[in-house]
Amino acid sequence: MKLLFDQNLSRKLIPPLADIFPDASHVQFEAMTIATDTEIWEFAKAKNFCIVTQDADCAEKSSLYGSLPKVICLRSGTLKQKKLNQSYVLGQQQYKSCVLTHC
Repeated sequence: MKLLFDQNLSRKLIPPLADIFPDASHVQFEAMTIATDTEIWEFAKAKNFCIVTQDADCAEKSSLYGSLPKVICLRSGTLKQKKLNQSYVLGQQQYKSCVLTHC
């Protein structure tokens, strides 16, 4: 599963997740640091990424832009990086099945 973390999430989340999400990337690694939400959406769609975001309006964006790419909207608040990584590890199967089915 290819995850693309948007600019609202730290790029430091990617290396610790490499074992379970080896194709994960961050908008900064894709030279999209100043890209608009629409540009990120189109990039993710073209490259078959699932967007991971904390944007409060992510559900509305799905309605506005269409069903692809899939989006994982995080509602974790302000967790420390270690706790957030632990939640990805614990939820990896749910994320994978969600993205592979109908999220």
